[in-house]
Amino acid sequence: MLGNVTCTCEAEGCDRPLDDESLMIAMRTDAGERRAYECGCGAVTVTVVRP
Repeated sequence: MLGNVTCTCEAEGCDRPLDDESLMIAMRTDAGERRAYECGCGAVTVTVVRP
């Protein structure tokens, strides 16, 4: 279910949705998946999705 949550950029003055897969880098481990999103404003947001 968490994999379907849309996160938004929390940089000051920006609230763009971070759901464009082309701007995401993912790393999978036994502990879950780490996702780094680069927003068009230049900010980077990292999320953790557990299995």
